[in-house]
Amino acid sequence: MASVTRETERKYEAPDAPEDAEGPDAAAPGALLDALARAEGVARVTGRGVEELDAVYYDTDDGRLAATRTTLRRRTGGHDAGWHLKLPVPTDGDARDELHAPLADTLPADLARLLRSRTRDAPLGPVLRLRTTRRRHTLHGADGTLLAEAATDTVRAERLDGAPGGLAGATTAWREIEIELAESAPASLLDRIEERLTAAGIHRSRDRSKFARALTDTGPPPETWPAPEPAPAPGTAGAELLAHLARWHRALVALDTDVRRDLPDSVHQLRVATRRLRSAFKSYRKVLDRAVTDPVGEELKWLAGELAPARDNEVLTARLAHLLDTTDPTLVLGPAQARLRLRSTARAAEARDRVRAALDSPRHLALLTALAHLATDPPLRPAAHRPAREVLPTALARDHRRLATRLDAALALPPGPGRDHALHQARKAAKRARYAAEAARPALGKPARRYRKHVKAVQQLLGVHQDSVVARQALRQLAVEAHGAGESAFTWGLLYGTEQARAEAAERDLPEAWRAVRDEGPPKPGG
Repeated sequence: MASVTRETERKYEAPDAPEDAEGPDAAAPGALLDALARAEGVARVTGRGVEELDAVYYDTDDGRLAATRTTLRRRTGGHDAGWHLKLPVPTDGDARDELHAPLADTLPADLARLLRSRTRDAPLGPVLRLRTTRRRHTLHGADGTLLAEAATDTVRAERLDGAPGGLAGATTAWREIEIELAESAPASLLDRIEERLTAAGIHRSRDRSKFARALTDTGPPPETWPAPEPAPAPGTAGAELLAHLARWHRALVALDTDVRRDLPDSVHQLRVATRRLRSAFKSYRKVLDRAVTDPVGEELKWLAGELAPARDNEVLTARLAHLLDTTDPTLVLGPAQARLRLRSTARAAEARDRVRAALDSPRHLALLTALAHLATDPPLRPAAHRPAREVLPTALARDHRRLATRLDAALALPPGPGRDHALHQARKAAKRARYAAEAARPALGKPARRYRKHVKAVQQLLGVHQDSVVARQALRQLAVEAHGAGESAFTWGLLYGTEQARAEAAERDLPEAWRAVRDEGPPKPGG
């Protein structure tokens, strides 16, 4: 299995070295070393010699990795020879996750699986060869702690393919400086180092990576996100909706990889991405042709369903564990924690296998392909070319009426399973209305933001209620199992009562929250 490191770095244009410079610091002139040594917190800069690196970078013929800021290379030389996969970290522009696999002639299978959502099984081939002479320095604190590494690189790049837009055999060369934080160093150190570098006339590079720069210098690289042709004009309903869909499509592609890596909360976030895309198709069916989007929406529903057991088990386990942890220990009778762990572990393993099978399936690959086609060739309807401030509020009003119909009907029912089910259906309508408002917020501004805020409050109360319904079902089953094993079922009954009280409290607060939504109302056309 590949090892993973979090790489946090910045790149700078390297100043020219004096013509008579020799030795290991030839490409790291005094201005650089002096700037590094003067950065606050840096006590010592130590030379680490020279490395010769030779890397071949891989991509699909149409640049699918480059389009998602993903880098795959096979590198020889240096202290970390092998296959390297670099993935962007959405929350930190200076960071990437770098996965290392041992040097081999072919791409290791575990890295290939992580790339599936990006490549969609298109073959990978060599795109660029980068040969780098690297001069390394390490930065240390007063106590000798490693803070960062500075690398001054002389890079020679050769294009190995002729696509997309490149010329096989084209070459380019440049020099640059990389400053990479040590794992334990504070992120603020990069800012302090940059202040010193800027003062010394050393400025940030125009490109995030060597791969991106080499692609640009040897031929136009793929766009960060493919734009439809012809693209709807700015300010139209189509432009706003496509921007929203592009955001969540990118998220779905990235989260597919995160789930395969078992990253925390990744299953939940992937499920959210599928729901937001499907919700947008439904809410804005006057903008995109339903004949095209409805089948894709059904496949998104399927994927969300395959993710559901894993996510539901996470939520339920956390909820019941919290209940046990916050209950008076004298009232926790029998091996309650052990029984909950046993239940959770068994379901987690089964759910995890189901998720992996879904992501590896031909059906999921077909969904990814369909979403990619929608991004580049969206089925726009005439309303897509009208002003967003006229079209989007109409969709919000329709979702608002749907929510009102469901919630009013649910609140009129007597307590019991029928009311619980109706409130759950109202929760789905509230979520759709909230998602529609979020999609419209860039175009509609404050009215959409206020409406979303009020709808979210209703959705959260309905969520508390539904989570309680699910928790009580599980608590009853745990009580039955405990009783059957000769254990006390007292604790599970106690927690059942706690959950019932929580649901009743949410129901009491619901009418007031719903009145706030009614008073606010969805944004008006042209408002």
